[in-house]
Amino acid sequence: PTTALDVTTQAQILKLVLELQQRHGAGVLFITHDFGVVAEVAHRVAVLRLGDLVEVGPKHHVVQRPQHAYTPMLVAAGPSLHLKQRPIDVNAPVVLKVQGLDKTYQDKRWFGPRRAVHAAQAVSFEIRRGQTLGIVGESGSGKSTVARCILRLIDPSGGAVLLGGNRPGEAAEDIAMMGPRQLRPLRRRVQIVFQDPYRSLNPRRTVAQAMVEGPMNYGLSRTAALQRARDLLALVRMDGSAMDRYPHQFSGGQRQRICIARALMMEPELLVADEAVSALDVSVQAQVLQLFEEIRSRLNLAMLFITHDLRVASQVCDQLAVMSQGRVVEYGPAHQVFGDPQHAYTRALFAAAPGRDFAFHTV
Repeated sequence: PTTALDVTTQAQILKLVLELQQRHGAGVLFITHDFGVVAEVAHRVAVLRLGDLVEVGPKHHVVQRPQHAYTPMLVAAGPSLHLKQRPIDVNAPVVLKVQGLDKTYQDKRWFGPRRAVHAAQAVSFEIRRGQTLGIVGESGSGKSTVARCILRLIDPSGGAVLLGGNRPGEAAEDIAMMGPRQLRPLRRRVQIVFQDPYRSLNPRRTVAQAMVEGPMNYGLSRTAALQRARDLLALVRMDGSAMDRYPHQFSGGQRQRICIARALMMEPELLVADEAVSALDVSVQAQVLQLFEEIRSRLNLAMLFITHDLRVASQVCDQLAVMSQGRVVEYGPAHQVFGDPQHAYTRALFAAAPGRDFAFHTV
């Protein structure tokens, strides 16, 4: 029941479940794929694999001294707050620079004055080639609004979104206020992977049809587009036979791989992942996060990774921007933010991460 919730809301719901259980003396059967959640709420744990009950026992025994080989594998697949360190090229060219980005909505009412809702206020950051910037915050913090402004799925109210300028003789272009005609040739340079793999693909179109449409609209021949689609499906570890199949024939993790391949069809400079793993179970989530890492490294892409979970951010992000109420309250290298968070809101996000203080046994 807490899978799709941000960490602070999740912590509140878990606390409420425990309070109700104690108040009414009730038993609770809590079904989850996240051992961090297990550590917060469970007294006893049962581990299922392929329909079989492979392990059952007190929580501390199961997660710290597991008897079945599958249990530590499942524990290890879950994200943790242990930051994955990797070398960062601080001199890599800047792919995207956001300066003072604002987005204000006018709340229309039948009676009384309109109310302005500031979804994003004075947001600034930059992303270099080959780096991943994570935007972290709870629901309503403005992180997805910022992403949609960068993609021009919605129009910003103010500020600048500077794209490019990383090649010799190339000037950065401010796409924040461009009209549709000016914007069209630039759209292919920024692509997105959405949260829900079940709604991101047209159920009436085959994988091949979904993948070739974009590049063919920009002049690529059908033959070349189909070959690129096969190559990218191989990159995301999907068999070429997927080309002629429909979305309903795939699992959630497979669909998300297809969505990633489709985004890469446009050969973007910046890939935006908007809560792209939050709907997946932890074992599939770990595989998709590893895939994002491999793609970033192999293609030298800049990535904007949006998540509500600092545990997920720790797996892929070089830089972090923490958002609250439309503002960036903390911004810096991931090792700095994880090692010494300065803002009270950032510390609250860390405190809300499930299983943060529990000693797990992993493979």
